[in-house]
Amino acid sequence: MEVYPLLLVLSVWWFRTWDSANADSIIHIGAIFDESAKKDDEVFRTAVGDLNQNEEILQTEKITFSVTFVDGNNPFQAVQEACELMNQGILALVSSIGCTSAGSLQSLADAMHIPHLFIQRATAGTPRSGCGLTRSNRNDDYTLSVRPPVYLNDVILRVITEYAWQKFIIFYDSEYDIRGIQEFLDKVSQQGMDVALQKVENNINKMITTLFDTMRIEELNRYRDTLRRAILVMNPATAKSFITEVVETNLVAFDCHWIIINEEINDMDVQELVRRSIGRLTIIRQTFPVPQNISQRCFRGNHRISSTLCDPKDPFAQNMEISNLYIYDTVLLLANAFHKKLEDRKWHSMASLSCIRKNSKPWQGGRSMLETIKKGGVSGLTGELEFGENGGNPNVHFEILGTNYGEELGRGVRKLGCWNPVTGLNGSLTDKKLENNMRGVVLRVVTVLEEPFVMVSENVLGKPKKYQGFSIDVLDALSNYLGFNYEIYVAPDHKYGSPQEDGTWNGLVGELVFKRADIGISALTITPDRENVVDFTTRYMDYSVGVLLRRAEKTVDMFACLAPFDLSLWACIAGTVLLVGLLVYLLNWLNPPRLQMGSMTSTTLYNSMWFVYGSFVQQGGEVPYTTLATRMMMGAWWLFALIVISSYTANLAAFLTITRIESSIQSLQDLSKQTDIPYGTVLDSAVYEHVRMKGMNPFERDSMYSQMWRMINRSNGSENNVLESQAGIQKVKYGNYAFVWDAAVLEYVAINDPDCSFYTIGNTIADRGYGIALQHGSPYRDVFSQRILELQQNGDMDILKHKWWPKNGQCDLYSSVDTKQKGGALDIKSFAGVFCILAAGIVLSCFIAMLETWWNKRKGSRVPSKEASSLQNETTSERRNAWPLRPCLKLGTNTWRSQASSHGLQQSSQLGRPLDDP
Repeated sequence: MEVYPLLLVLSVWWFRTWDSANADSIIHIGAIFDESAKKDDEVFRTAVGDLNQNEEILQTEKITFSVTFVDGNNPFQAVQEACELMNQGILALVSSIGCTSAGSLQSLADAMHIPHLFIQRATAGTPRSGCGLTRSNRNDDYTLSVRPPVYLNDVILRVITEYAWQKFIIFYDSEYDIRGIQEFLDKVSQQGMDVALQKVENNINKMITTLFDTMRIEELNRYRDTLRRAILVMNPATAKSFITEVVETNLVAFDCHWIIINEEINDMDVQELVRRSIGRLTIIRQTFPVPQNISQRCFRGNHRISSTLCDPKDPFAQNMEISNLYIYDTVLLLANAFHKKLEDRKWHSMASLSCIRKNSKPWQGGRSMLETIKKGGVSGLTGELEFGENGGNPNVHFEILGTNYGEELGRGVRKLGCWNPVTGLNGSLTDKKLENNMRGVVLRVVTVLEEPFVMVSENVLGKPKKYQGFSIDVLDALSNYLGFNYEIYVAPDHKYGSPQEDGTWNGLVGELVFKRADIGISALTITPDRENVVDFTTRYMDYSVGVLLRRAEKTVDMFACLAPFDLSLWACIAGTVLLVGLLVYLLNWLNPPRLQMGSMTSTTLYNSMWFVYGSFVQQGGEVPYTTLATRMMMGAWWLFALIVISSYTANLAAFLTITRIESSIQSLQDLSKQTDIPYGTVLDSAVYEHVRMKGMNPFERDSMYSQMWRMINRSNGSENNVLESQAGIQKVKYGNYAFVWDAAVLEYVAINDPDCSFYTIGNTIADRGYGIALQHGSPYRDVFSQRILELQQNGDMDILKHKWWPKNGQCDLYSSVDTKQKGGALDIKSFAGVFCILAAGIVLSCFIAMLETWWNKRKGSRVPSKEASSLQNETTSERRNAWPLRPCLKLGTNTWRSQASSHGLQQSSQLGRPLDDP
């Protein structure tokens, strides 16, 4: 046998000495308590003292008792102590122990026919599990269960069904026997609910620290999501410590809903649990009826209860356990049974029984005493105490207390309903969502500056910055409808957020993960990685990837008049002019034409070339060539010249009317296939990760992303990428660069550029969207999402979009050509080349004229010109041929001279040879 402390030994010795002094009493009962249940012994003594003072129940008789303490987990010790009590002679045995020893005492009581009133006791206030005592319909079952059966399974199932929970976690302490809720687990499993179990160790701080050390950020956030709905099956002290730890470590948010179920929860425990928790809290505990009349609280019929037990203000009464109350009522029930036996004069005296002897006989009066106890009933501290046919107490009531959602500590608690095995649930436990009225709530908003979503509208020194933009308009619409206020600040690192090497997050998302902000809003896209650590509302705008490029500038081409024909074509035309001129000269040289009298046209090569050129430019000229071959040649040449000139005129009109500046990049595919224009995005952004995941996916069918990733990832991303979006926009405007970024942002930049120097291309398929980020498990997610859907349905969201992305903007978003230049009047730039050619011709002609003048002055005085000599020879020949005609011309000398003058013969006078008249 175990050695007990000295105090316990002395107390037992005193009890037995006291028992011997009262051995003359005919009413003697035995009691066995768990060695940790000192208060059970105190209440037991108080109950006996109250009844011994009540002469109306036992009249002159007094109750004597013997008490012993045992280890609740040592059935052998419990049986040995019970045998010693029976050997003293007892009318009934009262036990307040655990299930481990209860079965052994049941068997002993059945064998010795001693009524056994069993009060199940849980260790250290932990919720009870069913003991599973074997019940039979035979008359040899002498054990009566004073405490009602364990209905925790039924109550929990009814409550979570009312709350419509589908996923939750159950926490239980190390002292609880998890088999007690096996029936509940089986039922919820059949209904398809997702239930997790976790044991809470004694060192809660160490357990929480281990979670943070072993879990990654994604796993920890999934764990936080699981904690949003939880059931705590543990003693009140452990529940208080556990709630304190999870609240202080930010494992739960104020949208969580926890259920604490335990019969052993008093009013002080309720207030302390509510004070330490956040979110919504539901408490399920066993309750007992209390008389409405304060003066009658300590009276049960003709019996007065000690004020230390019935006064709710008494410290002892406030800290009583349920087993204490049932012990008092058990003693009261036995006293009434003894009174009944005394009145009926059917008293059976006590007998000293021996458990060791094989031939020992049971108590003869045991059956009669058991029947009297079972048929009796009493109204005590626990309400009506009575037994059914199965020897159990059917009277039990559960009280369901709860709070509303809230972030503040110490908020009020109210009664939500009650439950009993007969009528079930009485009350409404609907799990109310956050209502639309959020007035008085101040949210801390984190953002990142990104046009046109969030921009600084006013920045006055000493005053908070004011912001504007599309996202701010959406936030204001939510604020006006729901009634909350907000304080906004920019993320310290000006980033949206990405996971770091140590598993943490930076940027806007990091502010939410570390719970420094309530919501985050900007041009923030919804991605799977971000949804692992924060919550998102429904998308309030579609998202797609776009590219910002600079429009091709119109270059000044002074020789735009030559644009209709290619350089090779111009070379061919020039060669053709020379070739045709040469052929004309050769044809005339081989077959000289017969010129008309008086014709001065020479058939030199120079004249042939000049004639062909004049025909080509449609300037006409005398046609001195009369041979058939020459005429055929010129006819073909004129037809050729007509076609060329007509084609040139038509193309020149088109080129000068519409400037054809077309870009070769019109889609993401075009961008990925070229390498002349480098392109990139913001390093470590969502676009960067999107291209990286697509580009490195071996199962991606479209090679576009792999080609884009090779360009973006040059030099590990440092060559073509930028740190901020504004840097990318400036790089496009002042350099040869294309910026890949959110299409909505790029469209706004292109629309509002004063020079209309940008155009955008993008993917028309929206594969994701912009959303408002909230802390993981935030209660505002559903409320915000519902309001966003309402804004989209009634058209208010479209009005906000048109404010920042007008349909009729000053610039064309998607054209690489400046629309202002199309169809305009021709300017001097278009004809600059023509004027240049004319100026070059004038300068060249002047230069040649000066050369000719200089040459003629130098050579003309010494050597007659070839043409003058030729003309002189021709004149002399004509004079000689004219002498035979003199007789015929006597009558018309003056006429002849006039005719000679008309034929140019007078030029001979210029040569110094006057005509002589014979």
